Amino acid sequence: MGTEITREKFSERDYARFTERLERCLADLGQLLGRPGFGAGPATVGAELELFLVDGAARPLPLNQAVRALAADSRVAVELNRFNLELNSSPAPLAGRPFTALAGELGVLLDRVDAAARAHHGRIALISVLPTLSQAHLGAAAVTGTARYRALDRGLRRLRRGPLHVNISGAEPLELTSGNIAIEGANCSFQVHLRVAPGDFTRVYNAVQLATAPALAVAGNSPTFLGHRLWEETRVALFKQSVEDRDSRGPRRRPPRTTLGTGWLRDGALELFTESVRLHEPLLPFVSAPEAGVSQDGDPEAAHPGTGASQAGDPPRLDELRLHQGTVWRWNRAIYDPAAGGHLRIEMRALPAGPTMTDMLANAAFLIGLTLWLAGQDQRWTYGLSFERADHGFYRAAQSGLAAELTWPSGPHQVRTVPAAALVPELLPAARHGLVRAGVAEAEADGLLGVIGARVATGQTGAAWQRAALAAAEPGRSREQALAVMLDRYLACAATGQPVHTWPAPERNL
Repeated sequence: MGTEITREKFSERDYARFTERLERCLADLGQLLGRPGFGAGPATVGAELELFLVDGAARPLPLNQAVRALAADSRVAVELNRFNLELNSSPAPLAGRPFTALAGELGVLLDRVDAAARAHHGRIALISVLPTLSQAHLGAAAVTGTARYRALDRGLRRLRRGPLHVNISGAEPLELTSGNIAIEGANCSFQVHLRVAPGDFTRVYNAVQLATAPALAVAGNSPTFLGHRLWEETRVALFKQSVEDRDSRGPRRRPPRTTLGTGWLRDGALELFTESVRLHEPLLPFVSAPEAGVSQDGDPEAAHPGTGASQAGDPPRLDELRLHQGTVWRWNRAIYDPAAGGHLRIEMRALPAGPTMTDMLANAAFLIGLTLWLAGQDQRWTYGLSFERADHGFYRAAQSGLAAELTWPSGPHQVRTVPAAALVPELLPAARHGLVRAGVAEAEADGLLGVIGARVATGQTGAAWQRAALAAAEPGRSREQALAVMLDRYLACAATGQPVHTWPAPERNL
């Protein structure tokens, strides 16, 4: 996924050649996954944290390249829009205190980026959708000036063959049309990576798919976009629609690039990579020659097809497949990484950025713990619930948060429907069991899951606090002014580091 893209325009021959190489990569991956011992090793956890840069008035600050340069750390990367950055942590062993390790490393990176932002009269904002964004901030000029993002925009427009249409329901429904990808940069998430052994992948992946809805329901942190009150986690609807690539002029016979999935997984990670290739056309058909196994004249080299450069005995890089997989944005995505002898990960993409590091780590601990517990149960727990119901529950969790009605298995072939506010407390002991059984220190598991329990008990998620703060700020102000006041209060509370359920109720007209 980290392949450096140095071109932004591609010919039809480029697309055809890239598609051929994807097929070769799939064949190589299939052989690799069948190799005894491949991917074995202790479970690890890593994270990617996306953030916004804002100015003193809490408006977007489009200086990500300057801030990154001043931060001078390779773990800091520019994101899609000029006001976005991404922080990348090192993997930490799941056994022990993994969340403490993540907090320490990400905390150092946040301090560096914040100092760099302040040198440019800005600050950082950890939030899922920036409330002070306007359509003027989301034009073509907002996109970060790199070949990768310009090429991605071209690739989406090539397939879509028309403008992008966004339609989100809510208390104040939103409809808009855009001609570019910049609208996707309105989203920031906290993406968690869990290393999984190939033999366990099907069971763990299905467990993640099931566990995501209750974890998302208690984590919502984006109730507004462009001045409209929408979903508890509006980012889910916005992201899905912002990278739409299906031709707007004809019937949509294939799934969107952003989806929970097409059904329960049956045949391991290769099934997911194969679906990505079969269902979704390439957006970035970039092949670096000759390192990626392509000769200077552009013809594939038969000696080492589809694998990318590697030393004898090293796992293949599969650069083209990894690049393509990075443009298929499933909410839970399979990752192949040639590092550390080669391994598989599940990237959990549904959790929002913010409000605080404690909140984000609590969300991750709940999702991972519940996943590990579910993975240890009878598979009939999963398969007894139709995937359509799981998919429905995921989007209802994003839309309604703790008020969402979620269908949940209560045993093999037994399901029930219950509000998320009642379900999440029931699942906390299961999540604790999953974490402790995996070797996570009991004190760490108890502390973070206690944050989730307290958040449910108070009902104060990030989204709930933002709604209340907006209502308190609006009397005597325009919606635009009130959102700026709300965000300023949010950033002040977040700066304390205290989890959102402890934040004081917003006072009117401060």
